[in-house]
Amino acid sequence: MRFLQDYDRRAAVLYAHEWAYGRNPKFYDYELLGGDCTNFASQCIFAGTGIMNFTPTFGWYYINANQKAPAWTGVEYLWNFLTRKTFSVGPVGEPCGLEDLRPGDLVQLSFKGQGFQHSPVVVSVGQPATLENVLVAAHSYDADNRPLSTYEFRNIRYLHITGTVRP
Repeated sequence: MRFLQDYDRRAAVLYAHEWAYGRNPKFYDYELLGGDCTNFASQCIFAGTGIMNFTPTFGWYYINANQKAPAWTGVEYLWNFLTRKTFSVGPVGEPCGLEDLRPGDLVQLSFKGQGFQHSPVVVSVGQPATLENVLVAAHSYDADNRPLSTYEFRNIRYLHITGTVRP
């Protein structure tokens, strides 16, 4: 994709560690409205990109609790936004394997085997990359430095953030 700039993985991970067990008052806490995991993941990605996409419906942005894109808080919507094929402003990602994960990337878990319900943020990848050696931070069951192997899930997918499209 043209105009792709670096993603500040360090900033994303530092943000994840800072807010894993707390809530940044600049963002609404959706814990009681279906979960806060993807809101937290979006905040981490935003910390590493510094840019939102204010396209109505299909963008990725947060203004306040009631003015946000579905991709900011929805697991499937975030995946769809990050893996989009059309050129637009904001972070960009691609599906990858466990071995391709880097700190600042995302994992999505399916607990029921249909659809995905959880979006932890990768904060550390040990070698070799295994479920035991990939550590994540998350909201909705707040966690930091939690091994992926400690989750019970039916399906898992990995998303590597490749960069950021600037205006």
